[in-house]
Amino acid sequence: VAHYGLDVGLLRVGDPADFITTDDIKHFTRITTYINGEKVAENGRSLIKSFGSPSVNSFNIEPISESAFEIPVSGSRIRVIKALNGEIVTKGFEVEPLIENGLAVSDSDRDILKISVVNRYQQTQPALAFINGFGLRKGALATCVGHDSHNIIAVGVDDTSMAGVVNAIISNCGGIAAMADNSVKVLPLPVAGIMTDEDAYQTAHRYNELDRFVKEILGTTLSAPFMTLSFMALLVIPSLKLSDLGLFDGETFEFKPLFVQS
Repeated sequence: VAHYGLDVGLLRVGDPADFITTDDIKHFTRITTYINGEKVAENGRSLIKSFGSPSVNSFNIEPISESAFEIPVSGSRIRVIKALNGEIVTKGFEVEPLIENGLAVSDSDRDILKISVVNRYQQTQPALAFINGFGLRKGALATCVGHDSHNIIAVGVDDTSMAGVVNAIISNCGGIAAMADNSVKVLPLPVAGIMTDEDAYQTAHRYNELDRFVKEILGTTLSAPFMTLSFMALLVIPSLKLSDLGLFDGETFEFKPLFVQS
């Protein structure tokens, strides 16, 4: 506290009364927490009063159709983002796409799934690419907690599910969402599209339900799927990411086409 000049008490005369109480110094179970002499938490529950706030936001787009996620084939190979569990860096590789009716589509057998970034500030066509590492067997997930621009990022097995999760976030002016078997689950984040003004405990419970849904029903193999997804549009972290303008190589610092030109 002294070294970093922190504005908290050290239980000296004249200091702010900032402390906790515990009945077990081995496991350090917290009973109560005090700040400036006021009890602010007890037995794992916050006692701090909640204050409402206006939901400052910027969502300026209309719902998106399934057809917006179609990728017409324009080459024999595609660039694929490789997401790494527990990492914000990615790798990239090239592969032949799965083609149906002249369109490149998700291939869950090879874990090569469609990924999209939708600009939430103006009505434009979604940026589309493919990603490996999420391991979904069905459905889609999406978030607009996406550094640095906080556009909507979605990964999915089919276009119907991708449109479903993206439109769920649009209709709620922010949030995280998942969909499988025509069932959509969403956690709204109406404050700037990235925060909530609801109770923290209830929010944590709903987030855990969504996380469990993506793992147990959609089948993702990632330990923190929404956290991983939020970094897939962060262009300054190598090596291959997707922005609303397309694929970006963080090592050469240039945009790359989805289809590899031979």
